[in-house]
Order: sequence, then structure tokens, then C-alpha cells
Amino acid sequence: MSLEKDINQRSFRNEYQKGTINIIYTYNWMNEKMKKVFDAEGITAQQYNILRILRGAGKPISTLQIRERMLDKMSDTSRIVDRLVIKTLAKKTICKDDKRLVDVSLSPKGAKLLEKIDQQEKDMDAILGNLSETEAKTLNKLLDKIRISA
Repeated sequence: MSLEKDINQRSFRNEYQKGTINIIYTYNWMNEKMKKVFDAEGITAQQYNILRILRGAGKPISTLQIRERMLDKMSDTSRIVDRLVIKTLAKKTICKDDKRLVDVSLSPKGAKLLEKIDQQEKDMDAILGNLSETEAKTLNKLLDKIRISA
């Protein structure tokens, strides 16, 4: 289905406007699909992102380091980490090098949750399943180019 039909709009001012609207619309559409996976596990997309960051770090890291790696730079990292700690998906410890700082690490429960979500990767990949690998690479290059030009 075309963007025009999806959002019930007859035309756009130009292809640049259509591209911008298409990116926003597609982001929201994909976000809703992913939200179903996260809702089933009782977490948010931001919490999932932090859990992935912690797993990738492989060692305790600060909330500042987490924030630098997050997809959503506008989020309140400390608040999201606190919610993960409450859910026992992450752990906080006093930094060995600076007692004023707190390090965050993935808990065993958080690691198990990520393993469970990892098993659904094929479902997540299917969101872009109608693209060839070449088209997906091209899409990634185009999206990177948009961010670099801004």
C-alpha cells in the first residue's frame, strides 16, 4: 500500500516532504510492531536498548557510557536504569575507581530475558522481509546519509 493511502493524503509538496513523512510514518509503524514484542516481556524499547548495551559492554559501565550508546538520546538514562534495577534485570554497583560513581551491569535475569527476545529475531527481521539484502544495505546507506547531512 502506498504512503498516500496509508495516511489518506492525496499528494505531497515534493519528494523531500514525502520522504520525511514516510520516515516518520514508517518509524511509528515499526515501533508499534516492536512494541508488541517488548510489551509481552513487560519492558519498553528504551529498556531493551539499555539491556543490549549492557550485554555488549560485557562489563559494568556508567550511565553516561550507556547514554552515549543509546538510540534515543533524549531519554532519561538514570530513570530507565533505575526501573531495570527494580525489575532485577540490571544491577548497580559502586565504581571501583571513583566511589562517587555508579556502574551498571546486566543481571542474570536480564541476560535470560535477552536470550528469550533473541529467539524472536526472525520475527523482528521479517519487518523488513520484503527487502533483499542489497536493498536493506542501500536503505541503511541512505538513512546514514540523511543523518550525516543534518
